[in-house]
Amino acid sequence: MRLGVLDVGSNTVHLLVVDAHRGAHPTPMSSEKSVLRLAEQLDGSGLLGREGADQLVRTVAASKAAAERLGCEDLMAFATSAVREAGNSAEVLDRVRAETGVDLQVLTGEDEARYTFLAVRRWYGWSAGRLLCLDIGGGSLELAVGVDEEPEEAFSVPLGAGRLTRTRFRNDPPTRAEVRETTEWLAEQLAPVAKKIRRVGTPDRVVATSKTFRTLARLTGAAPSSAGPRARRVLTDAGLRQLIAFVSRMSAADLAELEGVSASRAHQLVAGALVAEATMRALSLGELEICPWALREGVILRRLDHTNGSDPDTPPDRTRRTGDTGRTGRHGARWS
Repeated sequence: MRLGVLDVGSNTVHLLVVDAHRGAHPTPMSSEKSVLRLAEQLDGSGLLGREGADQLVRTVAASKAAAERLGCEDLMAFATSAVREAGNSAEVLDRVRAETGVDLQVLTGEDEARYTFLAVRRWYGWSAGRLLCLDIGGGSLELAVGVDEEPEEAFSVPLGAGRLTRTRFRNDPPTRAEVRETTEWLAEQLAPVAKKIRRVGTPDRVVATSKTFRTLARLTGAAPSSAGPRARRVLTDAGLRQLIAFVSRMSAADLAELEGVSASRAHQLVAGALVAEATMRALSLGELEICPWALREGVILRRLDHTNGSDPDTPPDRTRRTGDTGRTGRHGARWS
């Protein structure tokens, strides 16, 4: 089965086409990205403006057409924090559905964490023991911990790299005062979540996903993407501190010139690094492993579980739960 997965995030819209055979890991066949920065197009009232909605409709329509050209039998489309938090999200979703025929599902932050955790678990396997999984997105930070495929605790906090860049920094590069104040503020925001995670128990393996963590690891010496997905990549607290001292003094334009930094995300690199450092400090972590699988793979894997005979309204086993993964009502996703 050829499956298309359309991920509408805070920064980009990503179409991933995979060859998804029963009982096998999904094999990527094609990947297309469009930069929209939807979160930056929310107005002072938290509404997604006409221009942003127009761009979203055009991009979804183009992605649907691309999926059809590539022979996809099905297209799973979902949105995360930018659409989720828009005050007029229901109207925007209705318009996307009416004009493109794509029923764009909205995931909650907690279920972003759960899907990502599933992907990490499948990548490392049961021998990894208790996993702690971290994911920095444009609008939020997801954390999940557990010993099964379903985490014991899953959290989403509004500490995404794009959000912090918009709300905490007024200068490019940020001033030393902005960096210091943001660091202190992050420690306060993360303390309650870190306390709950520590109660679960010491993790056997700490794993980070997402473009932000991959970029930070690359800038601190991890293997490039050309080394392949199986190359072991880590991010250390010491390396991250040194990196922050360097990149926090650079403009977004200069950061975009660094190897491994995409131009579309360069402006939020410093904020992402500060979130990563604050999270590692709050949880007393000295090192993170970088996993190549994340949210999209988790969505695909759960869909394949259902394709293999599981009822989407009934837990396949004791480690999985029922319930919607998105908002309730017609736009709620139902993949777990």
